[in-house]
Amino acid sequence: MDEATPAATTLADRALLRLSGPDVRGFLQGLVTNDVTGALPVWTALLTPQGKVLFDMLLWADADDILVDAEADRMDALQRRLTLYRLRRPITIVPEPALAVHWSRDRPSHSGAVPDPRLSALGWRWLAPPSAPATGWLAHRLANGVAEGTAELGDGQILWLECNAAELQGVSFTKGCYVGQENTARMHYRAKVNRRLVVAPDQPDDRATAHYPGLGLMVVHRRVETLGDAVLPQWLASALSAEPQPIEEDAQLSPST
Repeated sequence: MDEATPAATTLADRALLRLSGPDVRGFLQGLVTNDVTGALPVWTALLTPQGKVLFDMLLWADADDILVDAEADRMDALQRRLTLYRLRRPITIVPEPALAVHWSRDRPSHSGAVPDPRLSALGWRWLAPPSAPATGWLAHRLANGVAEGTAELGDGQILWLECNAAELQGVSFTKGCYVGQENTARMHYRAKVNRRLVVAPDQPDDRATAHYPGLGLMVVHRRVETLGDAVLPQWLASALSAEPQPIEEDAQLSPST
């Protein structure tokens, strides 16, 4: 991750935590929504026991360590939360200031760049020493209908599947238990995602979680039958038009940890 990085690609609103120690992946596997035992990066979240979002993040592998790519303003709170769950495990959880999160709409020359694991249309992402701040990321992300961070996803108010986590590869329905798993799995099996977090033209709306007047956009939490003027990119329109039927729960749902 020491390869030279082009200028003006750093996402200044992101920061990294480094998790080191024995079985770091096993530690996270019992906490977050996605399967972290395979290829990384993945988008995932730490939830309340009721399945509501506290922190969303991307997880990267760096040899045996895990790097947590999350919003910079919430890094201290995320570090405290992970430390609380660590208990007596010999795992260190510290900031990683030597690296930054980078983004480019087009494929860069950096060999570590990968398509955003949520949606390839979001562009390319990689980790490297900091450069000048990138421009255009927020507008590009919102144009693709993708919400992230506490300002948009809330802090324990919105269910993870209502954040389009299934459609954006942010959850595994085949892994074992994690915090908030029971309610998340039940919603999936019963096809009960009645609300969605969507991007829409900015206007006064009590259901809005974030307003971006400079872009003329907002992020808003709406019932699926009243999405109205919401931005519906192909990935979301296809999911909504599929109208899935409830899935038989042949196996018992595992309780949340």
